[in-house]
Amino acid sequence: MFKKANKQATHCASALLLAAGVSVAAVPGVATAEGSLSIYHWFEYIPQELLDKFAEEHDVKVTMDTYDSNESMLASLKAGKMGSYDVAVPGDYMVEIMRNEGMLDTFESSELSNFGNIEEQWVNVDFDPGRKHSIPYQWGSTSFMVNRDVYTDDIRTTDIIFNPPEALNGKINVLDSQGEVLALASLHLGIPQCSQDREQLKSLNALLQEAKPKWASFNSDGAKDVLVSGDAAVGMIWNGFGAKAREEGANVEYSYPKEGYVVWMDNVVLLEKAPNRDNAIKFMNYLLEPENIAAVTNFARYTAGVQGVSDLLDDDLKASPEANPPADAPAGTFVAVCDEATQKLYDQIWTNLKK
Repeated sequence: MFKKANKQATHCASALLLAAGVSVAAVPGVATAEGSLSIYHWFEYIPQELLDKFAEEHDVKVTMDTYDSNESMLASLKAGKMGSYDVAVPGDYMVEIMRNEGMLDTFESSELSNFGNIEEQWVNVDFDPGRKHSIPYQWGSTSFMVNRDVYTDDIRTTDIIFNPPEALNGKINVLDSQGEVLALASLHLGIPQCSQDREQLKSLNALLQEAKPKWASFNSDGAKDVLVSGDAAVGMIWNGFGAKAREEGANVEYSYPKEGYVVWMDNVVLLEKAPNRDNAIKFMNYLLEPENIAAVTNFARYTAGVQGVSDLLDDDLKASPEANPPADAPAGTFVAVCDEATQKLYDQIWTNLKK
């Protein structure tokens, strides 16, 4: 989808050589593309202009496919897409899962001249200690927004999603994201993630089954659009995507509920069997340039994990209520990675919910 056109001179030289029956690749001094880069990325999460700029600077043809959840990305790669992509952009817990399953290549920090630009808090992270497989991309929170034309009372409670008032019944969109939905439900109940307690798991399943009839949809890629159109009065959403909904005219407010909310860090990972490893490393290094990752932040409306970005951000983004929790907001919670046996229990709860 994003392709760099060769220079006109190259086209002319190539045409002459081909007419003479000579291979372009075999002739010294003839400019050819340095190769390709294949990206597997979230939807609406990187500006095309930034990809075009990378393609131009490095003489690389860039292609990108998209997904709408960590889980769908993992399933696609496992179903046969490994070896098709060079980099992907999973969330924190998914990096750990992919690392444990041998799906990530390793790099040395010395391969990235901009490695030192990573903010200290994002270097030694639990999901990738020392950053051997990934670099930070954007981080933010997952909660929900409420249309204030429809509902004007207190929204700083996860009851809005799991035990909604009558005015909101049937008007709620929930993300089609297993990790985040089950984590938020666990916070609502005040139980740990990855619980093996039978009663806690029964409570979690019951909560979700009782809430489901009050929801209108499971939708991740349309989470913003249903709020802007008014098709949903409440929507689980990522804070930056929510900021876009508000900026597009929806009278919506983002909630930092007292029971808690999810925080996450998305990361660019180097995939095992990457067909264009050198270009993947160049791209990762490119995204550690403050100017470049600031362009992502201004577009996506989240927060970067790179030093030197703050002065490059739009003023309205700095003041965004979605990016500035109230003083009394609790700390956010990362999605936990369960052991295999426990994860099967949570997979079953999710499967039952989606029936």
